[in-house]
Amino acid sequence: SILKIFTSLAAFAYLGSDFRFQTEFYLDPDDNLKIKGYGDPLLISEIIENMAAALSPHLTRYNELVLDDAYFSNPILIPGTSPTFQPYDAPNGALSVNFNTVNFKRSGDAYISAESQTPLLPFVEERIRGSSLDQGRIILTGRNRECTLYAGHLFKYFLARAGIASSGEIKIGRVQEPRDRLLLRVASPFSLQQVIAKLLEFSNNFIANQILLAVGARHYGPPGTPEKGIRAALAYAQAKLGIPDMHLVEGSGISRENRISARHMLKILDEFQPHHELLRRQHSEFYKTGNLGGIATRAGYLATPKGELYRFVIMINTPGKPIQPVLKRVRGIVASLPR
Repeated sequence: SILKIFTSLAAFAYLGSDFRFQTEFYLDPDDNLKIKGYGDPLLISEIIENMAAALSPHLTRYNELVLDDAYFSNPILIPGTSPTFQPYDAPNGALSVNFNTVNFKRSGDAYISAESQTPLLPFVEERIRGSSLDQGRIILTGRNRECTLYAGHLFKYFLARAGIASSGEIKIGRVQEPRDRLLLRVASPFSLQQVIAKLLEFSNNFIANQILLAVGARHYGPPGTPEKGIRAALAYAQAKLGIPDMHLVEGSGISRENRISARHMLKILDEFQPHHELLRRQHSEFYKTGNLGGIATRAGYLATPKGELYRFVIMINTPGKPIQPVLKRVRGIVASLPR
């Protein structure tokens, strides 16, 4: 997961720290409401509720709800993910809500939402029952456009609460300009810098690959694909960081096919230093950890009382060998430096 530092750095380079994801609302000649997503990784229930309220002065009724997720390719296959219910395996998409997950719990014989801000919609009840779990957060799937359609059901729920009624179905489609009229374009309340702060705080695989897909779409044109994002990130690594030989297959670090060395990471940390406060902090250390079976990593900065930052990278691929003894030694070296 220390690879997320590099993914964040590439996103800053291509998108800019003030970049904000957008979501657009259109009305077609048949009074169908169309929602076009651009990969916002923080499109959560509270934001959708605010969007519905913002749309209400422009619209009181629509027929069908049409979902346009064409800004990213579909389906998106991320190496290293597997068909589990775990949030770290959540699929990506251009119109995704709540990280393509559903948080639920059991109440008697029924399931209810575990989040006050999010309803438990009938659309996902079969998926929840299929998990055989009494509570937890499970992922939606990319099969039959389940993720995108769930986004549509959640939008429809909040639109109705905002007084915008519908008499039609929810389906996948495309915005057709200039035939369709733009009603509203909503920018995320979160800047890219804030998105990356959350990415690094929670080590969120979904966010990491959403921003990598957005990088690919911005640099090479839509639809965003993992291949485009990887190509852009590797071009940045070679041109800006002087790293010609890094092997990248996705942006979160979940795949064992990624290849990055400690020397690569030191170069990445050198460039990331202006953003070091986005990392987790423990006393004088700003850091990111990473773990796969048999592998443990930690990378970041150690600060001196004078505010000087020393980069460090620890990678251990010997099963059973912990990082802490090495980290203690590194901390001791920095603490012994002249003050």
